Amino acid sequence: MPTFRPRLRAGSLAALLTVAAVCAGDAVARVFPFGPHTRSVNDLGNQFVPFHARLWDLLHGNADGGLLLNWSSGYGTSFLPDLGTYLTSPFALLVGVFPRDRIDLAVYVVTVLKMASAAALMALFLLTLRGGRWWVAGALGGSYALCGWSVAEASYNPMWLDGLVALPLLCLVAEWARTGRHRIAGPLLVAVVWAANFYTAYMATLGAALVLAVRLFTERDDRRAVVRGLVRAVCTVGIGVGLSAPVLLPVYLGTKHAYPGWDRPFAPATWPDVLARLLPATYSFFTPALFLGTGTLLLAVALAFQRSVPGRERWAWAGLVAGVALSMQWEPTHLLWHAFATPNGSPYRQTFVLAGLLVIAAWVSVSYGWPERRALLCGAAVLVLLAAGAGFSDLVTGWTYPLFAVGLVAAACALVLAGRGRRLAALAAVLLIGAQAGQAAAATAYFDRQRLNRLDDYAPWGERQRTQAAVVAGADGWPGYRTDPGREQTTTNDPLLVGGQGGAYYSSHTPAVLTRTMRALGGGWTSNGRAVQSLDNPVTDAVFSVGARVRGPRDPHQGSNVPDDRPVTVSRAEAPPLVTVRGPGVPVPYGRSPFRNQEQLLGSRVYTVPTTVLRAADGGTVADKRAYDYRVGRGTYTLTAACPAGSEAYLWSPDMFGRARLGDGPEVEFKGQLPARRAAMQHLGTVGGGGSVRVTLTPVRAGTVPHGAVGCLDRARLASAVTGLKRTGATAVHVTGHGVRAELPPGTTGTVVIAAPRIAGWSCQGRPADSYLGLVATPAPARGGAVDCTFRPPGLRAGAVAGAGSLAVLVLGGAALAYRRRRSETGRSGRPGPDPAPQLSGAPEPVEV
Repeated sequence: MPTFRPRLRAGSLAALLTVAAVCAGDAVARVFPFGPHTRSVNDLGNQFVPFHARLWDLLHGNADGGLLLNWSSGYGTSFLPDLGTYLTSPFALLVGVFPRDRIDLAVYVVTVLKMASAAALMALFLLTLRGGRWWVAGALGGSYALCGWSVAEASYNPMWLDGLVALPLLCLVAEWARTGRHRIAGPLLVAVVWAANFYTAYMATLGAALVLAVRLFTERDDRRAVVRGLVRAVCTVGIGVGLSAPVLLPVYLGTKHAYPGWDRPFAPATWPDVLARLLPATYSFFTPALFLGTGTLLLAVALAFQRSVPGRERWAWAGLVAGVALSMQWEPTHLLWHAFATPNGSPYRQTFVLAGLLVIAAWVSVSYGWPERRALLCGAAVLVLLAAGAGFSDLVTGWTYPLFAVGLVAAACALVLAGRGRRLAALAAVLLIGAQAGQAAAATAYFDRQRLNRLDDYAPWGERQRTQAAVVAGADGWPGYRTDPGREQTTTNDPLLVGGQGGAYYSSHTPAVLTRTMRALGGGWTSNGRAVQSLDNPVTDAVFSVGARVRGPRDPHQGSNVPDDRPVTVSRAEAPPLVTVRGPGVPVPYGRSPFRNQEQLLGSRVYTVPTTVLRAADGGTVADKRAYDYRVGRGTYTLTAACPAGSEAYLWSPDMFGRARLGDGPEVEFKGQLPARRAAMQHLGTVGGGGSVRVTLTPVRAGTVPHGAVGCLDRARLASAVTGLKRTGATAVHVTGHGVRAELPPGTTGTVVIAAPRIAGWSCQGRPADSYLGLVATPAPARGGAVDCTFRPPGLRAGAVAGAGSLAVLVLGGAALAYRRRRSETGRSGRPGPDPAPQLSGAPEPVEV
């Protein structure tokens, strides 16, 4: 077993190699903090930076809400599932030491530290698995952390990197379970990784179980030892998962109450594409990012041909790698890897496990001695054949084969020179580590540029965010009224980033009730309903107690074609309190028209919804696609209607991607493409004196326009409705991180409504809360007075019980182990043993290897 010093050297080398390659690649691609661009993911922006800003606010006592309830996003959402999904990694706490306006730098540092830690832990595990050269273990640990999955996909989803850390850590725990060591530390580490991110921890646990199975198979332990090792491993995982239950169960149930989002059936990637992703400078979101340094691949492939490795071990590891690779392409095992549900986005999120197994196979290959020439030649030939098969893929670029060839030649030369003296061994180390670092840096830069070219680009924290945050802070009146940071967002979680209490929200746990309620009211979304946008509308602002709304120019990184040089301003309006009272009776359910749905929730008629006529540019009529929609394509159309003069015209066209203009007014953009994108209802302008509404539509993609697309708002009626809600609403509202307390006027009757979505977990007056058209509601107390509503995330109580039980088992088990150890030591010291045998003068002294 290697001593501490080689392990320290290997871990340090792996971490240093990882940090240097990532930073060098980002610098070449001019990615933050080395340039003006940030890592982004599709239309969501760098949405995880706002979550870390929320954690910063919690750590410094500045958050609207607490660990259970987030008042900043989605008009009030559960926060514990988000905390457990994005922020429970121990690394996340580091953001608290950075200034808040450098939160993006904090997230970058956390990201790189996670990758460096994964590299160091893999190097440590390799040396625990088998002894060997520390610098080779360090290079292989770095190649694991720099795999394509890590730098191409997980680097902009920091919580996925918790799985990258978890795999070698859980492999260490499995090794401890096999040998009966560290029986207390093992469950604690399992609890840490499962609480950090249960999704990738689940995959890492499957991977560690496979590694343990091979270890038990190849070590040839007796059956009793195998059974004891398996029992210890199962108990370790069971107790560890139980300890994480206070976070794990709310996260799991949060996914059950979330809007389903993207439902894409699994389709395996073509094998040429899979082979192409083994090579540098290839990219595709729907193929496994299997890139590892060519040196690592050469060692892994050479394992099958290396006769110095025992056949049982050689074929067990090679078979495991092949089996896991095939399992990624077969739907039943694909579902097993992903907890029996094809995920939104990339369907190959378990790729880091295969990368780790390849690295382990490479280490087994080299730990028995440097591969002989036959093994190297055969391994290189296999790699060349794989690269030739990748030539049938469109993913191969002009840089792919040159980078692959250089890496293969450098790795082969290094392995040939390694066993020929100390000086040549040093040259071999430089060649192998240099090739690995160079390929990884080039791959990182390539992946960065591909994301910037194919996906949206978002600027790091700068003047836009500073101005927006200052305006929000100056207007904030919470909980007297909400301040929405604006429809023109930088990220889908702007309220967490710049402050306020808006409707925008993105999460894997976006509540279905929030998405459906905002859809009924004319709201917009992206990411198939998981990213809900703020709705800039005076009626919904009144319903949700928005008394101040920030407006400003579009983010210049959003790629809009419409010039926008508006200053950042704040508009104020009279708003009812957060808690209002409605008349008795059950409201009519939502219908198709968002204008009528808004009126239903407001409790007053404020819109005129006229009959519309849509004509093409040549004056011809437009055919219907369905009973309630016109069919439109690329071109120009004219939508006409009649409304009261002086009213405000709003257009609702959720499936249109293009522009609209009322008369000679300014153009307004719509970005609808159902079901992935839903365009929000938008204000077009004021209806002229003749009452004629003439809207020019310019779609740039095929879509639909509803028959009831136009609604005209009467501001006087809206003001009257707001006055009525203020008169009968709560006289005082007290908001906490776990609920609301409202003082009601004497003699109040009817239904008390809180302007927050009725997500699972709300209770009022000691019973589950009712739903009033998607909002939290409860009957007014019979004698008036106050109403108390509290929020507890589903699963929190059961998780706390499970966690307490697991902790009790761990404590009792630790006490029993300590007692047995003490009795054993007492027995040995209390009874004199036989006299030691005389030591022969020529016998060697025992030494520690």
